[in-house]
Amino acid sequence: MTITVAGNKKEYEEGITLTALIDKEQIENAEYVTVTINDDFVDRDAFPTTVIKEGDVVEFLYFMGGGAR
Repeated sequence: MTITVAGNKKEYEEGITLTALIDKEQIENAEYVTVTINDDFVDRDAFPTTVIKEGDVVEFLYFMGGGAR
């Protein structure tokens, strides 16, 4: 199946879970990543049971903190 991962179209097997996709994409600091699928945020507890479907758009986001003086 074809999905879009971080802006790039890629081929993956049917039934791949979000956890498996994170592993295959070798996402750095996976414990800190936030994921959207089709612009909807996915709860971290749902990663192992979230199945990616044909045409899905997956984005990996890292939120960075900062301060003001």
